[in-house]
Amino acid sequence: MKVFIASDHGGFDLKREIIHNEDFKKIDIEFIDLGAPELKSDDDYPDYAFTLVDEIKKHPSNLGILICRSGIGMSIAANKAKGIYAALCFTPKHAIMAREHNNANVLCLDSDYEDKEIHFKMIENFIKTEFAGFETRHGRRVKEIMDFEDNI
Repeated sequence: MKVFIASDHGGFDLKREIIHNEDFKKIDIEFIDLGAPELKSDDDYPDYAFTLVDEIKKHPSNLGILICRSGIGMSIAANKAKGIYAALCFTPKHAIMAREHNNANVLCLDSDYEDKEIHFKMIENFIKTEFAGFETRHGRRVKEIMDFEDNI
C-alpha cells in the first residue's frame, strides 16, 4: 500500500523515523515523501498539507499522514479540502475509530507529545482499519458531512 506522508520542520525527524521503520516495510507499506525535503525552521505547514491533499484527491484510494509539532495546524489545513477527512489522533484506539467510524483518509500526528512507538501503532491501526461502510450508522453520519460539503 502507498501512503503519502508530509511534515513541516516540527515533524521532520518523526517523518524520517516513520519512513525508515523496518516494521512498516515488512507489512508492505510504501511511504511517498511529499516533504519537507530538508529541515528548514521557517517552512510553513499549510504548504505540505495542501501538497498531500492534492495527491490524495488524485489518488483517492491512498491514505495520508501529516505531522507537525501539535498536529493541529496540519489537521485544520487538510480539512479545508472537500473530500479530505483528516483526524488528529493521540492513541491507537483513536486511529481505529477515525477510519472505522469516520472514514478518515488522513492521519494527523503531533511530534512533541506522544512516544514514537505510539505513533507507529497509530499508523499501523489507521492503515489496517477499514471504514464500517455507508450502510451503518457511522456511514449515515459521514454521508451527512459529505452532503453538507456539497452544499457549501
